[in-house]
Order: sequence, then C-alpha cells, then structure tokens
Amino acid sequence: MKIVISANTSWYIYNFRRNTISTLLENGYRVIVVAPKDEYSDKIINLGAYFKDISIQRDGTNPIKDLFTCINFYLIYKKLSPSLVLNFTPKNNIYSTIAAKLLRIKVINNIAGLGTVFVNETFVSKVTRLLYKISQPHADMIFFQNDDDRNIFLENRITSKDKSERLRGSGVDLTRFKIQEAKNDGVTRFLLVARMLYEKGITYYADAAKILKKEHGDSVEFFLLGFIDDHNPKGISSNVIDEWVKGGWIIYQGISDAVEKEMALVDCVVLPSFYREGVPKSLLEAGAMGKPIITTDNVGCRETVDDYVNGFVCQPRSLESLLKAMRLIISMTHDERLAMGAKSRQKMEENFDEKVVISRYMFAIDKLTS
Repeated sequence: MKIVISANTSWYIYNFRRNTISTLLENGYRVIVVAPKDEYSDKIINLGAYFKDISIQRDGTNPIKDLFTCINFYLIYKKLSPSLVLNFTPKNNIYSTIAAKLLRIKVINNIAGLGTVFVNETFVSKVTRLLYKISQPHADMIFFQNDDDRNIFLENRITSKDKSERLRGSGVDLTRFKIQEAKNDGVTRFLLVARMLYEKGITYYADAAKILKKEHGDSVEFFLLGFIDDHNPKGISSNVIDEWVKGGWIIYQGISDAVEKEMALVDCVVLPSFYREGVPKSLLEAGAMGKPIITTDNVGCRETVDDYVNGFVCQPRSLESLLKAMRLIISMTHDERLAMGAKSRQKMEENFDEKVVISRYMFAIDKLTS
C-alpha cells in the first residue's frame, strides 16, 4: 500500500519525519516522499523511501506558481495512485489536499502553527484563510499541535471535532536527544535555534545578549543556530547577523544536522518567539537534553515550560521580561540549572515522546486505509 509524505523541503522531512518514514516501512507500507529536491533527498532515499521532486515556492505569494504546484500535485498523484497522503507544512496542506481529493485519495494534514494568517488582515492573510476554508474541510483527518489552532478551525467550521485531534507537537526522539550536562567552567551559555526570522524574537535575543555581555563580560556567551534567508522580507539578514558577530555579543553557528551537539554545550535554550507556533521542535529537543528553557507566553511555546520549574516564561516582544528570565539563569548555580534541566527532561518524557505522536499517525492511517 502506497503512502505519500509531502512537505515543502526534503530537509524538513529528513530532519523531522524520518522516524515516521521508518515506522511506516517497518509496517509494510511503501513510502513515497513528494517534496522539492535538495541535498537531503538522497538521504530520504537511503532510508528506503521513494522520492518525487516537486517545485514549491515556500514563502512566495505568486498565484501562478502556486497554481502550477497544485496541478503538479494532481499529476503526480494521478500517476502514483497512493492510498493516502500525509501532508506537512502550509502549502502542502492546502494544494496537496486539493489535488488528492480531486482523485478521491485519503488525506491527513498537520497544522504546525498558523503564523499570522488568522490575526492579520493583509491581502495575503485573507487569501490564505480562504484557501484553508476551501481545502481543509476535505481532509479526512487534521492533527493540530495546540488547542488554540484547533479551536480556530472549529470556530470557523473548517473542520469538525471527529476529524481533528490535538497532538503534543511533532514529538521528540528521546533516544537521540539525551541529557547532556554543560561544562561547569564559570561561563553561562545560551542558545537560540530557529530560522532567522524577526517573528522568532531573534532581535530581542540579540539585544538582550548585548546588554548582558556588557554586564557579565566573558562569563556569558550567546549562540545562534539556524538558517538565514536573505530573500525573506521577514528574515534577519546575514549583514545584520554579521554586525552582531563583529560586535562580540553573538556567536553564529550556521546550520546543523546534529543540533544535539550544539545543545550539549549550553546551559539554557531560548526562544522569545511571538510567531504563532505549533510547538517549537527546538524547545522539545532542548527539554529532552535536560536544558532549562526560556520562551514566551505565546501559542505553542508556553506548552513546553512550567514557569520556574523547568524554565521561565517571559512576555512576547518584551526585552525587559526576557532579560529578567536570562538573568535568573545566570544567577543560578550549575547544580541548580541541572536540576531545572532534569525537570525539562521529565516533562518531555511524560508529554512529548515522538513514539506517541507516530503511533497516532499509524492509527489514523490504518483506520483510513482499512
């Protein structure tokens, strides 16, 4: 039985969904990944899946290109004749669903955060809302990463309770991400892992780093890890990040396929996001590695932290609130940070085990294809 997994990059599927692919293969399904070809496509093939390239303008708003994407999905699915399509990322949730349902193929979608679509009143937001309302009622099941997003869909009658379910994020691989203690050398190290987008709170983190570096000198370090998209109008440009690095308050580490190596070295992971997140993967991974977490009282983010237990919750878009939380981490002893990090690991084990998430996918797939 053929199952398609679709997302807007091969990178996303390999880094976030390879255990889903492996589980499907182990259960006798034939897995076909439909995504834009990049340097991770061959790694997907090496897992045992088939791969089909498709062009998707991930952050673009060109309606002609999006129309061709939808047509290409239709042509691919007509040729492949899969039993079910499992979609991740926004444009795949929309255009892959439309194409699949025209061919009467079962569809499961994953809403991993709605961004500003249901908040802003821009033309793009209005069009995107319309596309969700056209496409999502035809999905056979929709998984949400938080109740806020699910409630928006229910209130707008885009889906129903019996065709939707809340998962606790995309889960975290507890065998890959294990507790690793930072060095006890008198230096407090912070890390932010995300795409370099303004709405992820990157500039607030950099501003806090600049202030704290002046206060504490070499006894604090601030790392950034993630993809820079100079073509995205909402992105933090490489020139700006270069200025932070030259100023001496930020250490930029580029991108990584083994984020656990960078996380292992730090005392605390920070994400001051005011983007409408699903549940940020970086925070789940940090928690699984036994790191205290600082994040915002924001949709998706707040689910990862019990305030003053395994980290601190600060206010979105508030430099002072972020500074307060980071100063609390700096003021702690090494053992106090480790104890707080142990609570993070416990929270991930109890609430965010990836195996539980994958088992829900398997249950839904088996039910819809039986």
